Amino acid sequence: MLLEGSCHCRAVEFSLEAESPVPFMHCHCSICRKTAGSGGFAINLGGDAHSLKVKGREHLRVYHAIIREEGQPDERSEAQRHFCGACGSPLWLFDPRWPDLVHPHASAIDTPLPKPPEMVEAALRYAPAWVDVPGGKNHIHCDTWPSESLAEWHKRHGLLGGGE
Repeated sequence: MLLEGSCHCRAVEFSLEAESPVPFMHCHCSICRKTAGSGGFAINLGGDAHSLKVKGREHLRVYHAIIREEGQPDERSEAQRHFCGACGSPLWLFDPRWPDLVHPHASAIDTPLPKPPEMVEAALRYAPAWVDVPGGKNHIHCDTWPSESLAEWHKRHGLLGGGE
């Protein structure tokens, strides 16, 4: 499925092909929450990094988050969180350890996205008390990270390749 996206001010527009275009996860970790607002939702779509086309590349900025784990030294993440330097909109995450993948923020996608059959509520250990975490039969709660990958989740629901 071709996904087209942009930042709020439209200084950056992008497109990419995605075999797993259904938003599947709300991430409540402090990195997603603080770099993307509210639940973050940064890593809930997967696309082909080689198909990424960008207009307005000169407006892109990259942030490498600092990973802070209790009892561990702080570590700068290799993952590149791309955002618009003009309006601050989070756009996508790219991690050179997985060079074939790019993870656009669902909030940056302008193409209508399918509604997920269930939602994974991830990193609940890091959710602040003020967050109202959705519950019910269509919400899977994970203290940290789900055991299945983005692709495995899409496959289990028959959604790989954008099928519904």
